[in-house]
Amino acid sequence: MNETETDARFMAAAIALGRRGLGLTSPNPAVGALIVKDGVILARGWTKPGGRPHAETEALRAAGERARGATIYVTLEPCSHHGATPPCAEAIVEAGVARVVYALCDPDPRVAGRGHKILADAGLEVTKGVLAGEARRANLGHILRVSNRRPMVALKLALTADGYAAGGSHDPRLAITGAYANGLVHVLRSLHDAIMVGGGTVAADDPLLNVRLPGLESRKPLRVALDSDLRLSSASRLAATAEAHPTLIIAGEGASESLASRLREKKIEIAHVRRDPARRIDLAAALEHLGERGVTRVFSEGGPRVASSLIAQGLADEVMIFSAAKSLGRAGLAGLDPRALAALCDPTRYVKVEQRQIGEDRLTRYERVL
Repeated sequence: MNETETDARFMAAAIALGRRGLGLTSPNPAVGALIVKDGVILARGWTKPGGRPHAETEALRAAGERARGATIYVTLEPCSHHGATPPCAEAIVEAGVARVVYALCDPDPRVAGRGHKILADAGLEVTKGVLAGEARRANLGHILRVSNRRPMVALKLALTADGYAAGGSHDPRLAITGAYANGLVHVLRSLHDAIMVGGGTVAADDPLLNVRLPGLESRKPLRVALDSDLRLSSASRLAATAEAHPTLIIAGEGASESLASRLREKKIEIAHVRRDPARRIDLAAALEHLGERGVTRVFSEGGPRVASSLIAQGLADEVMIFSAAKSLGRAGLAGLDPRALAALCDPTRYVKVEQRQIGEDRLTRYERVL
């Protein structure tokens, strides 16, 4: 195995390791690091909850003196700025590491090549760009927050075999997907900083939007409802559980202050953003607000209207459609409108990257072209 193949192998392992921090490290990225010598992994690290310590610091601490003369594989350029801890680039130099391999330059202006320069100026061999595409996807929330002032958005939608997300306006709530797909959705919730839905979904389904899997009870992503006119019932399950689970309602400018006060009494946070021409929440503005508060990864379960708008506006970075085996068999609420379907079918905008069975349901996953 040549050096290029070896670097790719260890970087893939570092990227997988970094995913352990997804949903836990914001506003910092979830980074993975491996320290390797003579083809043997000596130590590993990943960004810890809250964003500190960094992955490199953890790996160096675990390796100790064994790091001297070794290679460190890192999924993102080592940081160069002084914050709560000294820069990781300086820690790598002081540890006596001989070679640094990283996947992706950090667009954060506090780093942006400075980490690379510290390492190179100290005489370390530095290789960048190994599995850059894979690392970009893994760190997309951080990249978009720094570059586009918004978090990444993973969109989930459950549809009947004939493409409906719900029955008629007076039908009871549909249970579309089975137990395996539902379990996967809870895992996906745990990997994001926030779970976002539209006000229509809240009114129709009265969801809890929490993580309900054994062993993951401590995961409490921010629950976000897009409710332009603050119509959320104070008797809803979101309101009833807001004291135990952080809950944010994003309302439109000019929404009633008296309604906002009523919801704040339930320990719900209220934010106001601009409206779109239809007087609904401007989705770009809502995501910008989440980015400003440090959210890097959003899991949207917002229903057909929000889903269609996110896709059509290019704000959905990943789209996961769970299709049931059974059809509704009558007219219902279409899962996606023609604009969104056209966008998903446009190879310049979205690419289908995966299709597999999850129990009796089929998962089709798309990624936005970057």
